[in-house]
Amino acid sequence: MKNNQFTILACLALMTTSLACTLFVGGPQLPEATIPVSTEAAASVEEQMNQAATAAAASGVMTLSISESQLTSLLTYRLQQDANPILTEPQVLLRNGEIQIYGKAVRGNFQANIRIALTATVDSNGRPQILVTAVDLGPLPAPEGLNNAINALVNEAFTGALGPAALGFRLDSIVIADGVMTMTGRVK
Repeated sequence: MKNNQFTILACLALMTTSLACTLFVGGPQLPEATIPVSTEAAASVEEQMNQAATAAAASGVMTLSISESQLTSLLTYRLQQDANPILTEPQVLLRNGEIQIYGKAVRGNFQANIRIALTATVDSNGRPQILVTAVDLGPLPAPEGLNNAINALVNEAFTGALGPAALGFRLDSIVIADGVMTMTGRVK
């Protein structure tokens, strides 16, 4: 009888302990190499945009290249401003024509790795068109508001205060390869 009571108490203690912890439920494999995050990399994007705009004033053509480290840093600091971010520990990869965002999503006591794949093109008006091509969140349903958060981040990056329209140019192309996103356009 004592053995059964001990077993029941042990099971209850184990269940109570597991409720206090976050349970990892899987998802896509995160990148092996961690992309460094720094305030300098995040701030350098605005600096690069200003330099590109100055150069474009003379030539009429603007080219801007942004690295994985810069985008990862921007996204990290942007998400840190949210009291309850949808994504933590983001990593942005720029490979083979895709923007791939990796990170961890937490919902209640469950945590899963997440991968969001995006493609970027330019519409006939010279504005960026971003398309979410895949969201891999393992067995959990995507957190409420995930698409809104993705759209807000993308809109801020491409059409916000630092975007092409604010700098007075029209995009001609967006090329994503080898860890760099290069945007080329013309001064309006």
